[in-house]
Amino acid sequence: MAMEVKRGEGDPMIEMNMTPLIDVMLVLLTLLIITLPIQTHAVKLDMPSGTPHAGVFKPVIVNLGVDFDGTILWNGAAVDRATLDSYFMDAGLAEPQPEIHLNPNKLAKYDTVAKVLADAQRLGVKKIGFTGLDQYMQ
Repeated sequence: MAMEVKRGEGDPMIEMNMTPLIDVMLVLLTLLIITLPIQTHAVKLDMPSGTPHAGVFKPVIVNLGVDFDGTILWNGAAVDRATLDSYFMDAGLAEPQPEIHLNPNKLAKYDTVAKVLADAQRLGVKKIGFTGLDQYMQ
């Protein structure tokens, strides 16, 4: 239902035509945008120059595995939790720290993997990551 407003013959039109005002505002806005200077944001960085040092070394990599039955493997050798803690303590104090590549079996219990990660964090190991994730993509 549409609303109809009836006007008499001699009544003046009270509503203002907004179209010219909107057109003028759009032109002014366009001119303002065009005349603003382009601002460049630059970050000054002091980048090193030359070649890297010849003393670049390969980090020590430790393969840490958690088998499906909860067996923990340090570079392929089975270790218990106390031995693992001593290895983590040595790795946490070493400079530079070795990279520990954790490769849990997809059938390993989450609890065992979480305890290994918690022990590593507690003993100061910073460089630890997961490997063998392709077994989960099947």
